[in-house]
Amino acid sequence: MSPIEAKEKIQSLTAELKQHNYNYYVLAMPTIADFDFDQKLKQLSELEKQFPDFADPDSPTQKVGGDITKEFVTVKHRWPMLSLGNTYNEQELIDFDQRIRKAIGDNFEYVCELKFDGLSMSLTYENGALARAVTRGDGTQGDEVTTNVRTIHSIPKKLAKGNYPDLFEIRGEVFMHLKAFERLNKERVDNGEVPYANPRNFASGTMKLQDSAEVARRPLDCFLYGLYTEKLLFKTHWESLEAVREWGFHVDDHSRLVKDISGVLEFIKYWDTERHNLSYDIDGIVIKVNNYSQQQELGFTSKSPRWAISYKFKAERVETELLAVTYQVGRTGAVVPVANLKPVLLAGTTVKRATLHNADEITIRLQLHEHDTVYVEKGGEIIPKIISVNLDKRKPDAKPVYYITNCPACNTELLRQEGEAAYYCPNDEGCPPQIVGKMQHFIGRKAMNIDGLGDETIDMLYTKGFIRHISDLYTLKDKRDGLKGLERFGEKSINNMLDGIERSKQQPFEKVLFGMGIRFVGETVAKKLVAHFKTIDKLMSASVEELTAAEEIGGRIAESLFNYLADETHREEIEKLRRAGLQLIAEDKEVTLASEKLSGQNFIISGTFEKYSRDELKDIIEQNGGKILSSISAKLSFLVAGDNMGPSKLEKATKLNIPIISDEELLAMIS
Repeated sequence: MSPIEAKEKIQSLTAELKQHNYNYYVLAMPTIADFDFDQKLKQLSELEKQFPDFADPDSPTQKVGGDITKEFVTVKHRWPMLSLGNTYNEQELIDFDQRIRKAIGDNFEYVCELKFDGLSMSLTYENGALARAVTRGDGTQGDEVTTNVRTIHSIPKKLAKGNYPDLFEIRGEVFMHLKAFERLNKERVDNGEVPYANPRNFASGTMKLQDSAEVARRPLDCFLYGLYTEKLLFKTHWESLEAVREWGFHVDDHSRLVKDISGVLEFIKYWDTERHNLSYDIDGIVIKVNNYSQQQELGFTSKSPRWAISYKFKAERVETELLAVTYQVGRTGAVVPVANLKPVLLAGTTVKRATLHNADEITIRLQLHEHDTVYVEKGGEIIPKIISVNLDKRKPDAKPVYYITNCPACNTELLRQEGEAAYYCPNDEGCPPQIVGKMQHFIGRKAMNIDGLGDETIDMLYTKGFIRHISDLYTLKDKRDGLKGLERFGEKSINNMLDGIERSKQQPFEKVLFGMGIRFVGETVAKKLVAHFKTIDKLMSASVEELTAAEEIGGRIAESLFNYLADETHREEIEKLRRAGLQLIAEDKEVTLASEKLSGQNFIISGTFEKYSRDELKDIIEQNGGKILSSISAKLSFLVAGDNMGPSKLEKATKLNIPIISDEELLAMIS
């Protein structure tokens, strides 16, 4: 391939894969099979190695996430992030328009923008590269979350050549699409965690996580809408929106330039209905005077600009009757209450159910009684929520609703651990929803990825008595004759299923551990545990203290894992999986040594680094003959220290007189 052809291919593959990443991670709507994506990614990686000068700095081949931020640095905003005045009625908008006309006359335009329900963010770019990301905070200063923002696929890390200034700030809103929110909230419920109430809370909580690898796993998006520079580049806000879009920023296509207040009201009326068809939440419309000179003439109050205002949509609320409270049992045993309602039309859909979250919601906040008349809202919520009770319509003889004490599926007494909101059923080996749910989780794409098996098939095989445990999947090959008698289960379907089960035996240990469905052991936690303990036997013999010594394993995870592995039934199941041929030992990565300059030296890496992730520094050390230790001791040769390193590690290393070096000093040792 000639250099010109290689450059064109690299550019087309990079653009295509970025779009696929965006579809998959942000929109949660993939348009390509995983295998096809991996093949294209591999092709791009090989081309970049062969023609490194043509590689995009923000290439999909570059790993995103992995840095740990112990605490966020507070940064003062160059330009204050002021809030906008709010209104909920058209008359106040007309009054706003009259004030504008009185101050600057009638010759002006408005820009109408959707008001995204997310987290405000300020991005600073230096020489076309993302240098810093800071939250709104109190408007004067906010938290620097650059490492986390770098994981958002729609935010460019490096701009292509353009006519942008050397230094500028651009502001926008970080948010989560609805389908992604639904999928991730389901995962939280499956893992026994409390679900987020709405996408805004999920986005905000995600941005404050300390592990950027976990942030990268949670799909976020960002619309940019405000450019700030030392020198005025454009005459109008509309021109600046068009320019930043050309620079490569994600700008919402729904904004409109309108001539007067009637255009504003028309825009609001349209989106008050149409917002329900968007893939993300909006809670209103932002109206801005378009011309920058007129904005300066209008000025600011102490809290907000006089040239802009936000119109907030009223949260849609309806009144209906509570028919009953039922309970769902998840695969981890978490029991979730659901309000069954008399059907009512809300935000364009018929609502029959609403979330009740937990016992405190029923007995303390709402103090629900049987057949109460309740107010239901959908503003900012995917699943409708009961806001309050109409006490005037409560029947005099109505009995209070009490949260159940026994599992609705197997009648086992429910437990509630200290510090947790949810009750759960401890009978994980005898409770049908948990058994089926665990097997459905085990076959999933992120776990054992078994082709030819789906949730409905698992449910049928359990109901018909073919499987009762995960390990039973690996005995189905001996029950082929019985399988042939099942409805819609022909020879080809059986072969596909059995082939998929056989191939799953090659899945690595961390996939098996995640697939077991242990409470609080998600995908990331499973990887950390496998990296630390290497084998299932070491994991089963570890104490709670030894488990918490592993990176990012807290007490709650350690206790859940210890109790699970201490159970004799679970140990027998693990032995069956071992005999079936599943991988219960970590794969040893073959390390090709670049040199032996660090041979005989032991290292620990702590803190965050500007140029490298900790995993990358670990690879550099191992590729040059060094070893990584899990804890500080007299055996340690060097502590590689970055920003925000934990004080306890620093204190212990100092007491033991262990040399503390930077990442640059480490690289100097092997150069």
